[in-house]
Amino acid sequence: MSAVDFLAKEKIWFDKPRYDEAERRFYEHMNGSPQPTKDAGANTILQDIARARENIQKSLAGLKTTLSNRGSAQPPISQHSQLSTGSSISSNSADHGELVSRIKSLELENQSLHKVVENLRAALSKLECRVSVLEKSPAAVSPASAPAPSVPYTNGTAVQQKTSTPAKEEEEEDDDDIDLFGSDEDEEADKLKEQRLKEYAEKKAKKPAIIAKSSILLDVKPWDDETDMAKLEECVRSVQADGLLWGTSKLVPVGYGIKKLQIACVVEDDKVGTDMLEEEITKFEDYVQSVDVAAFNKI
Repeated sequence: MSAVDFLAKEKIWFDKPRYDEAERRFYEHMNGSPQPTKDAGANTILQDIARARENIQKSLAGLKTTLSNRGSAQPPISQHSQLSTGSSISSNSADHGELVSRIKSLELENQSLHKVVENLRAALSKLECRVSVLEKSPAAVSPASAPAPSVPYTNGTAVQQKTSTPAKEEEEEDDDDIDLFGSDEDEEADKLKEQRLKEYAEKKAKKPAIIAKSSILLDVKPWDDETDMAKLEECVRSVQADGLLWGTSKLVPVGYGIKKLQIACVVEDDKVGTDMLEEEITKFEDYVQSVDVAAFNKI
């Protein structure tokens, strides 16, 4: 908004000097100090000022009518906006400079984007050329990847086509490869295969089999306290068998002065069992009353 438009819409008290002059004359008359010479000069100056203001008001009124005709679609301006128009006029120049700088930055970005688009178009054209060259070059298609021949259908039933010629050619080639009389190479291959199988069987036989063993703790009880425990232990250790190994022993008191023999042994499960040990030890009836298994653990 221009300054002229702002002044046209501003409410101005153009007759204020007249009222001021009348008020001054009233107070001078009351005080009794008239000044005719000064009043005449002041009146002429005031009249000139009033005429100038009237002319300005008329010109502003004409401008107001022209501006209202041009901008009849513009909304009315509030009093607050009218008061802030002066400050907005001073800030318009700064806003204009900011807009110019933004427009220049947008133009630079637009130029860079044009360059990027041109580079992409060039790369795309190169790729299209390469694809066309690859499509023109003959590609070896494997039988597995080759498309299956289309089978015509008539009234919902498939018509078999003659596609047995490649299979026949393969069969003929296989027949040509077969040697009816045999060859020395086949015999050597068979001998080598048999030799390797024999070596593998020998290695497997030499491997030691896993033997299952157990640790047994036996309680051998005598008849009474007068039994010779050393002789009893000697009788027990005299039991020998393949897969039997005697260990440590000790005398454990039972009661009333009687002691039992507690002896450990390691046995192979496939060769020696607890039943066999009990039978062999109880054969010494003069010394042994009973045999019990106190502990049995797998090794």
